[in-house]
Amino acid sequence: MQVNMLEAKKRLSSLIVAAEQGEEVVIARNGIPVAKIVKYDAPRIKPPGAWRDTVAYSTDWNSAQTNTEVERLFPEGGDDAPSA
Repeated sequence: MQVNMLEAKKRLSSLIVAAEQGEEVVIARNGIPVAKIVKYDAPRIKPPGAWRDTVAYSTDWNSAQTNTEVERLFPEGGDDAPSA
């Protein structure tokens, strides 16, 4: 449904009820659509551990060679190191 700005101000509660029931409400100014009221769907958050066994990772992620490469990328005393 499309309503003009003045009507939307007067009927905001009923327009929100319509949106809750799945109807799309378009608000227009001088006949030109400028806003839409739709039902809010909260994002679904996966529980802890939901990704377990679904993501592959390298088996040598904690090897001496990998750790040496990481240390080379982030040397001690770099720009972000706290001053003594």
